[in-house]
Amino acid sequence: MAKRKILVSECLYGGRAVRYDGRDASLSDPRFLRWKEEGRLIPVCPEVSGGLPVPRPAAQRAGERVLTCAGKDVTKEYTAGAQAALRLAKEHDVVFAVMKQDSPSCGSKFIYDGTFTGTKTPGQGMAAAYLRDAGFTVFGEEDLDEAEALLARL
Repeated sequence: MAKRKILVSECLYGGRAVRYDGRDASLSDPRFLRWKEEGRLIPVCPEVSGGLPVPRPAAQRAGERVLTCAGKDVTKEYTAGAQAALRLAKEHDVVFAVMKQDSPSCGSKFIYDGTFTGTKTPGQGMAAAYLRDAGFTVFGEEDLDEAEALLARL
C-alpha cells in the first residue's frame, strides 16, 4: 500500500530558500525527517507559487487582503498561491497539511494582525484557509504530536 502524503510548507521542508527573508526554517524533528525520507511530504510555498520573489517584503493579512509593510496589496499573489496549494493537496490526495505558523499564507492558528508591530492574533493564513475550507486538516509545525496520531489512525 502506498504511503499517505502530507502537504508541507516548503520552508519547513528545507533545501530551497523560499521565506520572505530568505532564511531557513527547516524542521529537524525526527518524525518529520522520517516522513521526508519515506517520500510522504509534498512541499509547497504558496507565496512563491503565487509569483512572489525571494526575498520579498514582509506581508500580513488585514481582513481578506494581504498587504506588504509598504502598503502594497499582494492579495492576488497570495490567492493564486493558496489555489496552487489546494490544487497540489488534491492532486496528491494528502491526508493533512503541516504549515508554517504565523505566516500570512500558512498560519493555522495565529497570524500577525496586519499592523506590522509584531502583534499576533487568532487567525489563519490564506492557504491554510483554502485547505480547511476544502476539508483538509491543517497543523502548525508545533502540532506534530497530533499529526503523528492522525497518521497512525489512517
